[in-house]
Amino acid sequence: MTDKPTVAFAKFAAPKKGSVIVLAPEGGDLGQAAAAADPAGVLPKVFAAAEFKGKLAGTVEALAPHGTDYDRLAAIGMGKPAALNEQAWLQIGGAAAAAARNATEVTVIADAAGLEPSARDIANIGLGILLRAYVFDKYKTRKEENGVKQPKNRKDVTFTIQCADPGAARKAFAEASAVADGVYLARDLVNEPANVLGPVEFAAKAKELEGLGVKVEILTEKEMKKLGMGALLGVAQGSVRPPRLVVTQWNGGKQKQKPVAFVGKGVVFDTGGISIKPAASMEDMKGDMAGAAAVVGVMHALAARKAKTNAVGIIGLVENMPDGNAQRPGDIVTSMSGQTIEIINTDAEGRLVLADALWYCKEEYKPQFMVNLATLTGAIIIALGNSHAGLFSNDDALSEHLTAAGLATGEKVWRMPLGSEYDKLIDTKNADMKNTGGRSAGSITAAQFLKRFVDDTPWAHLDVAGTAMGSPSSEINQSWASGFGVRLLDRLVADHYER
Repeated sequence: MTDKPTVAFAKFAAPKKGSVIVLAPEGGDLGQAAAAADPAGVLPKVFAAAEFKGKLAGTVEALAPHGTDYDRLAAIGMGKPAALNEQAWLQIGGAAAAAARNATEVTVIADAAGLEPSARDIANIGLGILLRAYVFDKYKTRKEENGVKQPKNRKDVTFTIQCADPGAARKAFAEASAVADGVYLARDLVNEPANVLGPVEFAAKAKELEGLGVKVEILTEKEMKKLGMGALLGVAQGSVRPPRLVVTQWNGGKQKQKPVAFVGKGVVFDTGGISIKPAASMEDMKGDMAGAAAVVGVMHALAARKAKTNAVGIIGLVENMPDGNAQRPGDIVTSMSGQTIEIINTDAEGRLVLADALWYCKEEYKPQFMVNLATLTGAIIIALGNSHAGLFSNDDALSEHLTAAGLATGEKVWRMPLGSEYDKLIDTKNADMKNTGGRSAGSITAAQFLKRFVDDTPWAHLDVAGTAMGSPSSEINQSWASGFGVRLLDRLVADHYER
């Protein structure tokens, strides 16, 4: 896993050296501890010169400020105090990580006049620092940017957050750090090139969760054939790389408690198969396993923070290639459920993988609910852009919980419709269904397809094509892979499914 910087906590004290960052609320004053870190009164002059008003995540700095031994003295805007929420504290942390740049020793003074951040607020500053600090550069041999030598590893950087109650902040941050590890893992998996990370290699990475007490089972092609997973195997048959189905289980709840379940699409590279994609941007299809990456990431987070729940994470891992053995448009395959599927377009492959994975999950584990994640359709990007994942569900309560978790974490979802009228678009005279209904309502017909493999189990489908990879940079993510879904699902569990 990519190295993280160190985040520590301490009581307020005048820093001696390094980079110092203070917080400045919009329309307010620096706190007493923050003001003490600027003995020469440099910041008010910088604020005036830069017309700095303290808007959220805005930044100003003075390099080698007069009257100190600091490398830099920076201020991060907090925005309006009344609007400070979880997402704002994350953004503040992300802005602090950005302001630190090449520093190795950074002090963040979490103090502002009239404000008393909670331990969780302070922990979210730390989480924001970690999320922003992520860099995927393992394949870069040059470690310089614009002639400036970079720190050897993120772990060489220490952020010390000064606050009123370091002990409480440290305790709250322990869980936040576990979630950050899950996000890092998901980002690493999505960023890896497909020549390095095939189905077998991905399964091996998931197997490492055993070190946290997660039970991991890996089903091979032979075992999937015995189970009748013709939909998943049909996608994989054009690749020389064999498919895998990985089942992870975390048992932190009561013995007889039904598990919550997460299912991920893991197409490690998607050429489109015989219905081959255009060449432009096909390199991005190394990220077509971002749903599976999020499932592995959230299972890591739940286990690392010892969540008091039982959880199952299932990922279907395949590569979609166009060789002489690849499935063709017009082929008919039989899914594990016994339902038959006519292949209209081999590039509508993710739903085939999920069909068998969802059915297996439902039959084998009888979970409280199933949430699947998939970079499933380009149509969802046309509908929602890159700021929301599409949410499709057969259960109102689960949808409401996911929406609330999205608003809290900033990993937002927007509920889209389902209905029997859309089923007509995937009906076919040749089989029980076809794997695509065409361009109209493309994201909805994909969800309708998946719904046929869940029966009455409460279920939600998250189409993360616009949010899991290539989404716009933000204060807490500068990576091509965002790790979307890890924090969302961890919060869903933490708020509603732990006992």
